[in-house]
Amino acid sequence: MLHSRSLFACLGLFALTAACTSTVPDTREADIKAVKDVEAAWVKDVATKDADKFASYYSDDASLLFPNAPIINGRENIKAALKPMLADPNFALTFQATRAEASKGGDFVFTVGTYSMTLSRPSDKTAVTDKGKYLTVFKKQPDGSWKAVADMISSDMPAQSEHPKPKTHPAARAHKRAHSR
Repeated sequence: MLHSRSLFACLGLFALTAACTSTVPDTREADIKAVKDVEAAWVKDVATKDADKFASYYSDDASLLFPNAPIINGRENIKAALKPMLADPNFALTFQATRAEASKGGDFVFTVGTYSMTLSRPSDKTAVTDKGKYLTVFKKQPDGSWKAVADMISSDMPAQSEHPKPKTHPAARAHKRAHSR
């Protein structure tokens, strides 16, 4: 009798342990693929020079970090900052992830990669191309889509020693002008 009680107690503990243990499926590979697909579509949409399309890849509360400029917070502010840059006739942007990692929880993915961006030189309107690297953090949205919540670029161009004060990125200058009125 004691033996059967012990057996039932062990089976009960085993069943309780199994019921309380939940295994979360590992979706990291699928999450990384989804974000890489988002980035590929983003590159295509950037080529249209449409600020609404460009900004649609950011979450409502996203932050954009350009070199030598204040943080631009919020999708609408990001869109406003990008409009002058996208209106530049020489504007072109491509980027490609070289690394991507996903959280075990399935809610964040970050990508690191390289970019090439062409803009008009303010002094003479000739095209100048900047190459550099970027870091973008994506967050899974309630609808299952992925949006950038933080996006940062860093130029590989050497610092201009003849300019004691660093130049502000054109999009950040436009953002500052728009909000100083």
